[in-house]
Amino acid sequence: MPLNRRRFVILGGLAVGAAGTSAMACARSTAETTASAEETPTASTAPSAQPASPQAIGPSGLFAPVRGDIRLAIISDLNSAYGSTDYRQEVIEGIAMLPDWQPDIVICGGDMVAGQSLSLSTSEIAAMWAAFDEKILSPIRTAGLPFALTIGNHDASGYKDNGEFLYVLDRQETTKYWQGHQSDTDLTFVEASGFPFYYSFKQNDIFYLTWDASSASVPPEQVAWADRALASPEAQSAKLRIFLGHLPMYAVSQRRDRPGEYLNQADELRQLMERHNVHTYISGHHHAYFPGKVGAINTLNLGALGSGPKSLLSTNTAAFQTLTIMDVFLDTSSTAYTTYNMNTLEVVNPEDLPRQIVGPNGRELRRDVALSDLTPEEQAQPYVPSQT
Repeated sequence: MPLNRRRFVILGGLAVGAAGTSAMACARSTAETTASAEETPTASTAPSAQPASPQAIGPSGLFAPVRGDIRLAIISDLNSAYGSTDYRQEVIEGIAMLPDWQPDIVICGGDMVAGQSLSLSTSEIAAMWAAFDEKILSPIRTAGLPFALTIGNHDASGYKDNGEFLYVLDRQETTKYWQGHQSDTDLTFVEASGFPFYYSFKQNDIFYLTWDASSASVPPEQVAWADRALASPEAQSAKLRIFLGHLPMYAVSQRRDRPGEYLNQADELRQLMERHNVHTYISGHHHAYFPGKVGAINTLNLGALGSGPKSLLSTNTAAFQTLTIMDVFLDTSSTAYTTYNMNTLEVVNPEDLPRQIVGPNGRELRRDVALSDLTPEEQAQPYVPSQT
């Protein structure tokens, strides 16, 4: 029986997201072998009739993952010290590399600037957004890459005191900046009346939705809105549904396992996503990369590209900055992650990560691990609070 070449390419792509550096090199070698084995076109073999060869695409000198049907470049937590208008070298270098991965879209999981300090003035907050525009958004815009964002707690925290926003200036300046730059995102909006705090858009047959998860409490009206939006024909006709929010549903990193650092009512919010067949929830805030799964939802916990990377719960490994490439394979509704340690520029081996994270509000499995794969000892693993 002849090999289904399209399926072979997909499996090669999935290997990139589920294996270490050596296996990734093997996947690339396999893809190159497949490409070289293609029959040379003749007069009777029209090139346009042949499936496209898998392409391993990435910056020079770095491991290049095999490209899926759609490619997302995903960054998060770019900021430095309060009020800073500078970004770490890893951020500047990562932004400069983005075009070399040839993504269809760049996604940011929040914390683009370093607010959330009541000592900052309006002019200081505006200066941070001007620096973001110059050093982050302008290069992305110049490269012609669509840019999607979710608001982080250091951008415009939604925390309320006695029913009123505490960080009023942050939210005012964030609203002002993004109202002037909404068109620069180059997104095909479905609903944008709440932009940049909550909105939806559709690109390349994927439906994206983001809500204001800049604090632990997503506003009830936004939860109701998300329920309606995910049930809409635009969402349900898409090949894939991806959800964005800054705070994760479940705690994964050290010193971020206190109430207020993850979403309240996580199980109820996850069940909402499951009802509408959401594929992945992408979040930042915990500054530690963990490709997880809870119930039927994939959880892509992003590491920080900027300051303050953290270690995962119950680990003692050194923290590091990360950038993630997600390749989407539409015919199997599957995704492959290639995540780079931006300190060493090496690919993070998922097998070096814990098989599970047991936090204060639930268990999150590494996405290649099933509950039945866990040993009795692992299934009984208790939550151990991180040291403060």
